[in-house]
Amino acid sequence: MRIVVAEDSVLFREGLTRLLGDLGHDVVAAVGDTPALLTAVAETRPQLAVVDVRMPPEQESDGARAAVSIRASDPAIGVLLLSQHIELRHCMELIGTAGFGYLLKDRVLHLDQFDDALHRVAAGGVALDPEVVQALVHSRQAPALGGLTERETQVLELVAQGHSNTAIGAILVLSERTVETHMRSIFGKLGLLDDGATHRRVRAVVTYLESGRTSSGR
Repeated sequence: MRIVVAEDSVLFREGLTRLLGDLGHDVVAAVGDTPALLTAVAETRPQLAVVDVRMPPEQESDGARAAVSIRASDPAIGVLLLSQHIELRHCMELIGTAGFGYLLKDRVLHLDQFDDALHRVAAGGVALDPEVVQALVHSRQAPALGGLTERETQVLELVAQGHSNTAIGAILVLSERTVETHMRSIFGKLGLLDDGATHRRVRAVVTYLESGRTSSGR
């Protein structure tokens, strides 16, 4: 997979670049600030950009704002944000959308899970750190979710993290058919009809995450 890495810490950037190479990926550019990131993405057109949330020039949420810019200019490029702490103010519009991920940096140490997240996001899927999901959701629940059972809520939280039905079944010790039944029930209760024009799974995730928007300033 062709990847652009954007991280202002030289040590972390070099370590991440080496790790990605060991996993069989091709790091086509490794940069330390957001202007260089946007240039590298435009010139190399990678499959995925792995971006630190806090980067120069402002050292705030420059990486998150760059992610929004990348998505606007080329929706086919997956974006995976990495952060030491949860900072969601400038990427809320991307949360739950196809080809976007947000992981805390310590997840990089779990190589199999990290590599799975890379492939998932590059393929147009979603990969959200469990702590990110909790920050968004557990402060309050939106009325739209009030009709979900406890098990359906568990299933939807795992969907929000980016897990497939097969993986959800393994985590909750359920058959894949049972998970599919829960998903049909969730879609029905959220009013997400299979009209062929919308991605119901993504819309369900967005509805779920919007239930905790008051935590987005953490």
